[in-house]
Amino acid sequence: MKTTELRQKDVAGIETEIKALQKAHFGLRMQKATQQLGNTNTLRATRRDIARAKTILAEKQAAK
Repeated sequence: MKTTELRQKDVAGIETEIKALQKAHFGLRMQKATQQLGNTNTLRATRRDIARAKTILAEKQAAK
């Protein structure tokens, strides 16, 4: 998800996005553990998306 899309969301929207990304990341980790994950780059991408969302969430909460 792009930063511009995240910045348009409110705090609750970003929190739900983080939960969804964490759930997706867990699923990818389970696929990797069972040797079903073909593209391991998706793990890195979801980790970075989570970090990006958490950073924007912290910025929004600090601005309040």
